[in-house]
Amino acid sequence: MKLIIQIPCYNEAGTLAITLSKLPRQVSGFDSVAWLIIDDGSTDGTIKIARENGVDHIVRHTRNQGLARAFMTGIREAVCLGADVIVNTDADNQYNADDIPSLTQPIINGQADMVVGARPIDSINHFSPIKKFLQKMGSWVVRAASRADIPDAASGFRAISRDAAQQVVVFNDYTYTLETIIQAGQKNMAITSVPVRVNADLRPSKLVKSIPSYVIHSVVTIVRIFIVYRPFRFFGSIGLILFGLGIAIGMRFMWFYFNGHGGGHIQSLILASVLFGIGFQTLIIAVIADLLSVNRKLLEDIRYTMKSKYKETGTE
Repeated sequence: MKLIIQIPCYNEAGTLAITLSKLPRQVSGFDSVAWLIIDDGSTDGTIKIARENGVDHIVRHTRNQGLARAFMTGIREAVCLGADVIVNTDADNQYNADDIPSLTQPIINGQADMVVGARPIDSINHFSPIKKFLQKMGSWVVRAASRADIPDAASGFRAISRDAAQQVVVFNDYTYTLETIIQAGQKNMAITSVPVRVNADLRPSKLVKSIPSYVIHSVVTIVRIFIVYRPFRFFGSIGLILFGLGIAIGMRFMWFYFNGHGGGHIQSLILASVLFGIGFQTLIIAVIADLLSVNRKLLEDIRYTMKSKYKETGTE
């Protein structure tokens, strides 16, 4: 059994050495443990620090592509390097590396395909109230879209089995955390969560450049997740709301009409007709989007099957 611990990095020369000094070289249940750095176009000494601290593998983006792409680059590289289990952690030493054995144990025991480390969010002092709220909102979205009850879906500290890693595809450019859990849930993978500890804050979050920016990105991510992974529910709900408003306004007009006052409420009839029309078109969009979603799932299955065949023929 081979474990690869991957760390996406972007200008992390100031904290990477501290993070690497805490990583284990031996983990119960594994014959070997390797470290993988994904350098996402760093312009400081990140690669130099990584080499000086004994990192086994380094893969580099020539320019910054964002956390989600760096994560996926690491997943693909780890699979190619023969990892049976992949642990993802942050370069700022946010997560306590001593919890890696408990993070990987459910996969070793065959109980899970993905394990997410649950931070004690309510007791993390450097998390602002709005960030805590959005973290919980993200977890609620994940439960609604994947039926996986993960209390800290935004946690980047997680373990993934090789089979699960080969099936995961991230479309979001901002972050991978919510989307990977939703995909795993929709593919009927076994997902669980274990409590993990966090370390003192070494630097401000690079994802949270400002509260307004973080709020906007988080809302956009949540909406996109529902559109991509629950398109029928998303558009269908909107269509039914418009239809309901049309019915309510239409009934109001009918009440005035049968009481001899319909002539003064033609605007209500026009508005009801418009809402009916928009609602019907939105429901059509819901059906089309659902069919596209089915097509996407088929393409993902084909991709996974092809990867499995490449592995069997030794051409991965």
